Amino acid sequence: MFFKLIKSTIFLCLIVFYSSSLFAQTITGTVTDAQSGEPLAGANIVQVGTSNGVSAEADGQFSLDLIEDEAQKISVSFVGYKTQTVDLIEEETSINIALAPKTIMSNEVFVNALRVDEASPMAFENISREDIEQQNLGQDMPYLISSTPSVTTTSDAGAGIGYTGLRIRGVDQARINVTVNGIPINDAESHGVFWVNMPDLASSVENIQIQRGVGTSTQGAAAFGATMNIQTSQMRPDAYGEVNTAVGSFNTRKANVMLGSGLMENGWQFEGRLSKIDSDGYIDRAFSDLKSFYLSGAKHGENSLLRVDVFSGAEETYHAWNGVPESRIESGDRTYNSAGTEKPGQPYDNQTDNYQQDHYQLHYSYQLSNNWNANASLHYTYGRGYYEEYKADQALPEYDFDPIQLPDTTISQSDLVRQLWLDNHFYGGVFSTQYNKGDRWSLTIGGGYNEYDGDHFGEVVWAEFAGSTDVENRYYKNNAFKTDFNSYVKANYSITDDLSAFADAQIRHITYEFLGKDRQAAPGGGQQVVNVQQTDRLTFFNPKAGLTYSFQDNQRVYASMSVGNKEPTRDEYVNSSPENRPKHETLYDWEAGYKGEFDRFFVKANLYYMDYKNQLILTGEINDVGANIRQNVPDSYRAGIELQAGIQLLENLEWSGNATFSRNKIQEYTYYLDNYDTGSQEETTYTDTDIAFSPGFVGNSSLRFTHRGFSTSLNTKYVSKQYLDNTQTESRTLDPYLVNDLQLSYDWSTTPLLNSLAATLKVNNIFNEMYESNGYTYGYIAGGEQQFFNFYYPQAGRNILLQLSFKF
Repeated sequence: MFFKLIKSTIFLCLIVFYSSSLFAQTITGTVTDAQSGEPLAGANIVQVGTSNGVSAEADGQFSLDLIEDEAQKISVSFVGYKTQTVDLIEEETSINIALAPKTIMSNEVFVNALRVDEASPMAFENISREDIEQQNLGQDMPYLISSTPSVTTTSDAGAGIGYTGLRIRGVDQARINVTVNGIPINDAESHGVFWVNMPDLASSVENIQIQRGVGTSTQGAAAFGATMNIQTSQMRPDAYGEVNTAVGSFNTRKANVMLGSGLMENGWQFEGRLSKIDSDGYIDRAFSDLKSFYLSGAKHGENSLLRVDVFSGAEETYHAWNGVPESRIESGDRTYNSAGTEKPGQPYDNQTDNYQQDHYQLHYSYQLSNNWNANASLHYTYGRGYYEEYKADQALPEYDFDPIQLPDTTISQSDLVRQLWLDNHFYGGVFSTQYNKGDRWSLTIGGGYNEYDGDHFGEVVWAEFAGSTDVENRYYKNNAFKTDFNSYVKANYSITDDLSAFADAQIRHITYEFLGKDRQAAPGGGQQVVNVQQTDRLTFFNPKAGLTYSFQDNQRVYASMSVGNKEPTRDEYVNSSPENRPKHETLYDWEAGYKGEFDRFFVKANLYYMDYKNQLILTGEINDVGANIRQNVPDSYRAGIELQAGIQLLENLEWSGNATFSRNKIQEYTYYLDNYDTGSQEETTYTDTDIAFSPGFVGNSSLRFTHRGFSTSLNTKYVSKQYLDNTQTESRTLDPYLVNDLQLSYDWSTTPLLNSLAATLKVNNIFNEMYESNGYTYGYIAGGEQQFFNFYYPQAGRNILLQLSFKF
């Protein structure tokens, strides 16, 4: 027993001796953020050259026993902060370590070259992620920005889901340039943007900048009314998860899941979103079935950023683009839908549009020095889909069907179902480099090259009478190939501390090959219209320049002049011959404005004069091929003033609003009307006539109250009368409308197990205004009388959306 006690004592002494020689010093301390002073819980403290380390506690404190024979240094690291190495001296046992946040490149570098700031002499609006989230309950992008200056919106289905569109300063979507992370989004042929192909994109958007007018040089189709520059999500430093679910009127349902890894120690970040939106729509059968996803991965280097963004949308929508006849609206049948009614009995249930669009973007940025960076991006967009429709009494030869010979008759017409297909590829690369010489001057050089390869074809999938001809034959097919190259140089120079100059010059070259129409000698004499391969080449020079003068106390005035040139759309090309092909359009845009920001309020005013040469206007004329065409109007203009203001009325109550007053005129315009009695067209010339769909006044008001987690806002929009054509005829107009939306939300930020739980209720059109936001008209002469037919797109009366958001 005695010897056992001696052995135990010796063993304990050895342990004590070994421990005292192994751990010579105990270091304690606190790790904090160098800027905010907040403790950095979980920071890693490791003895250099060893695996001996600990993590900081919730209050940032730590205690570490050092190994005597190893380096008497510790390395302190935390994700998102610069690692700090600390040399220790024997007597230093308590230290405080302040880590500096690491400067991490964000994907903002990929849009900077296309954006403007307070030093730029242009009218623009920045929309933040917070602003987008407040409005994002499932409606499409146009409805999330509808309260910005000069914007009007429309929805085919009447509820803001499905096919939607917007106009800015009366200019339609095909003349508004849209980019996502600097990559062109406008369709290369129609120049339009189909938001339905990118459902719930707003949930993955960090911010949007809208530049009204020509704007600064950008990628893709020219801007003839505005540009929309969209930046997708800026990855968050910490891991997160989010679930949003919404329900509403017209059986509307939205659900999405968003996840992010946060910034990992190896510099990688990942995030993703999966979304589903369904709605029956306000218009009969105008349902929408929308699916989408978004994936992004980024690798942060010391001076570089590599990022991949992939997003895709698939949509199925029932046709609602026919509009509602005026007579139906007057009888109270505002939700009537003529789509599918060519089928006897019940409307055809598969009269749908089906399309999927996949976007792939690869971005790389390198910081050459503190004031010089370079960016390059590659992109590929694949779109494919069709719309299906039931057609009655169609001539079989038009679909490559042989007439059916029966003993006593010949069947040459049939009911059938056809699909009109698009299968297209859009790909290319863009680049930019920016150099800043302090606050004195900056230079941006950039450009891009893109190609579009699109197939157009039609198939008959069912026919009542087909005979021996195979169903599902392709009765037409053609291809279009387009190249688009541009390069630009932009410069800002501070002439004095208060006065700066801006200059921007772009060269854009387009080559377009397509199947179009031409006239050739017909067998036996005369001429015939035939399909021929055509090519057009256009080169544009688009200069821009302006001055900005800054006052004290955050005030500035500016003035600029910009030139934009735009090629015709596919329809203009393929429905014309080389002899009557439309000319390209040119816009001279003059802008001048003032902006002042004060303690409790701000004011803005912008004057614009947009002078068009050869603007393309739909006239009703039929060309030598027999197709309706848009006519180059020699002279037309849009002139107006945009006013904005906001004030902090009380600590928790604020108001903001904007108003646009404008004149939109064609100086001389010739209108063509078919005369069925004579087989010719009647011409009427108008002078100083209004441009269609260009309201003289657009106004928005927003009153917002917040208190702790509760907020409520009342948003009001007024749009004045709009004409359906360019004749300024009172019987062919959209009536003015005033719409009010009420929104209530509450955020429980201390919910157990969650970072936050938020509920949002939005009541659209709370006063149940019956209004139409879009329409069209056509007419002819028959029996010696003019007859006109108006069609409108009614919007929903009072309706609600309710969303719950879970963040963890």
